Amino acid sequence: MGDPKDPLLSMDGDVTIGAVFPVHSKERLPSFEFTQKPELLSCSSVSYRDFRFSQAMIYTIEEINRNKSLLPNVSIGYKIYDSCASRLSAMSAIMAVMNGREFAAADRCNGQPPIHAIIGETESATTVILSRTTGPFKIPVISPSSGCECLSNRKDFPSFFRTTSSDYYQGKALALLVKHLGWTWVGAVKSDNDYGNYGMDNFLNAAKKEEICVEYTVKFYRTESEKLQKAVQIIKQGTAKVIVAFVSMFEMGLLIDQLSIQNITGLQMIGVVGWISSKTLITPNSFRVMGGSLGFTVRKIQIEGFLDYVIKAFWETTLPCSQRDDVSSKVLLNCSKYQDLLMLRNYNEDVPEERYLSNVYKAVYAVAYALHSLLKCKEQEGCEKALTLQPQQVVEALKKVNFTVKFGDHVWFDSTGGVVAHYEVVNWQQASDGSLQFKPVGYYDASLPPDQRFVLNTENIIWAGGQREKPRSVCSESCPPGTRKAAQKGRPVCCYDCITCADGEISNETDSNNCQQCPEEYWSNTENTECVLKAVEFLSFTEVMGIVLVFFSLFGVGITLLVAILFYSKKDTPIVKANNSELSFLLLFSLILCFLCSLTFIGRPTEWSCMLRHTAFGITFVLCISCVLGKTIVVLMAFKATLPGSNVMKWFGPAQQRLSVLAFTFVQVLICVLWLTISPPFPYKNMRYFKEKIILECNLGSTIGFSAVLGYIGLLALLCFILAFLARTLPDNFNEAKFITFSMLIFCAVWITFIPSYVSSPGKFTVAVEIFAILASSFSLLFCIFFPKCYIILFKPEQNTKQHLMGKTQTK
Repeated sequence: MGDPKDPLLSMDGDVTIGAVFPVHSKERLPSFEFTQKPELLSCSSVSYRDFRFSQAMIYTIEEINRNKSLLPNVSIGYKIYDSCASRLSAMSAIMAVMNGREFAAADRCNGQPPIHAIIGETESATTVILSRTTGPFKIPVISPSSGCECLSNRKDFPSFFRTTSSDYYQGKALALLVKHLGWTWVGAVKSDNDYGNYGMDNFLNAAKKEEICVEYTVKFYRTESEKLQKAVQIIKQGTAKVIVAFVSMFEMGLLIDQLSIQNITGLQMIGVVGWISSKTLITPNSFRVMGGSLGFTVRKIQIEGFLDYVIKAFWETTLPCSQRDDVSSKVLLNCSKYQDLLMLRNYNEDVPEERYLSNVYKAVYAVAYALHSLLKCKEQEGCEKALTLQPQQVVEALKKVNFTVKFGDHVWFDSTGGVVAHYEVVNWQQASDGSLQFKPVGYYDASLPPDQRFVLNTENIIWAGGQREKPRSVCSESCPPGTRKAAQKGRPVCCYDCITCADGEISNETDSNNCQQCPEEYWSNTENTECVLKAVEFLSFTEVMGIVLVFFSLFGVGITLLVAILFYSKKDTPIVKANNSELSFLLLFSLILCFLCSLTFIGRPTEWSCMLRHTAFGITFVLCISCVLGKTIVVLMAFKATLPGSNVMKWFGPAQQRLSVLAFTFVQVLICVLWLTISPPFPYKNMRYFKEKIILECNLGSTIGFSAVLGYIGLLALLCFILAFLARTLPDNFNEAKFITFSMLIFCAVWITFIPSYVSSPGKFTVAVEIFAILASSFSLLFCIFFPKCYIILFKPEQNTKQHLMGKTQTK
């Protein structure tokens, strides 16, 4: 058996509170050859923070012992053990604090446990070891700084309490901080222990909900130098400019050393309570690579009188080694093991920055109030010291404590044994005098409503590298409005390409995941950021094509009027009187209507214009073709009438000619009336041809109706063409049938080519093709039938005689 581990600091009392703190940070392992008695583990390198924890615990116990209202006649003793920041030493210290120095004989057991509660550990990993070891004995453990969420499990740790909050809240707060600052691409470093593993898991889960991507997650433990080197290389090669470091103070010191050695600067470190406010870490050398670090820590609360205590009263009462004249040789022998601690007896500059001291203070008071309740203490009568206290009783009493300490904090434990999360956000800055400090720039308070919990004053932050401008850390730049995000295959969701929205789709916000389809009558603008009304297209009077068509339409009307005027002025001449001048004037009138009806096809389609344009076109053209057909029949009949014994002209005289025109036209009128009654044309927004614009056109309503109108015109034109073709060889100096044949040939050719052009021409060009067909066929009738006569009237008046027309003049 080796020698039992002695407490680093101790004092006897009526009740005893144990403690396990890593007062030293480096351990020297003994020989494990098992050939001699095991040596005690030796430790070196004082941890200022944890030594202050020990002092704070002793200070609080002495304050309680002086208090006449709390445990009035009961003195509290303590046994503080050093775990040397090592799992091995921690286990040794735990066994020692539970058992005491010597094994008691059975007849000397008085039923009192050697320890009533344990304060510690300061790191989650060793706190888990402590709590699991003491758990079967139901000894209460109160940690001032262990935040691992795993310790909230009351099934595994039923007797664990803490005066700090669970890292569950810190993980959420870290994700809120990163999201608030607009960082979506971060690296992650963690300690390979319960503190780092559980804490980082909390952050990663919260980060996922906030759509934050983690480029890499590396871990190492303080004794694993190879893993540390590998972690530093990954950090160096990574593209993330923000690193979330969920590590303990000891691992962070090693990481900072490696970053300094390899001169890795410009990284924005986000820290946790385990290291962000550690005074031992913020040095001129570390500030070169860590300056601007940002993170959460516990609130800084000053304990009244403690600053003077650590440089005066503590050394006089607890370690009276400095007064060598007044101490015995035995005490001097014991003082030899405190040589490294004695170097701090005149130093207290780190005390104002030690933020967990108040948690130690509250932990000791929680035990005192629990014991006060169990011992049924009364201020005047004192406590029942004879009562035997079992650890389980202390655990139950701790669950019920509810008190307020002198600096105003209200202390009580929730169902998990923890307290409400309240963090301060600090920033590593250099003051104007050159000193390095932890500048408060915000807070997180879980007791407040969700929208008030987190506050950050970004204007007070100095960023990595001493910059005033916030660094950017994104895998992909934000996609501007008008684009959408497209994930890169095999990479996190924060890595994406920006794809421009397709025509007709928009995104009006940054980093849109999808583009929105515009409503049917809307289209995207050129930037694809908003839906605008589609351009409405129709053949208007103001555009070039409309102006040209109007010009030719009016030009046709003008020419037709001139011909009519010329014919009227020469109405008594043979060439005008020949072949029924009445039909000629009616034909000229119908041609004027044909030219004018083309104007109804131009302009914005309305309900009335749609009905008018097709019916006017159908009726005027039938009137026109009927007149031409009448003239053709007259030519044939006139020839037949010249044959001996023929009396055919009396059956097709002027009255019959007028009646035939009327009858032919009435049939078309009847067709149009039926069409307008059953299914009339109507304005229609055609979005089939073009997605980016609306073609405003006239829907035929009934395709059968329109086909009937065109078919009837075609039938009359074909009949006219056949009759004129038959009459073309009749003997006459001015055989009008030849010109009618040619005009009908052009007319039919125009309308035959119109059909495929009409079907294949989208939008306003459909209307333009129809107008062109109307004008072309109208001009063909006008030129072919009337211009030869006009030529004779104007330029060959000598041929405008009855003898010449009948072919009875002598030819030279």
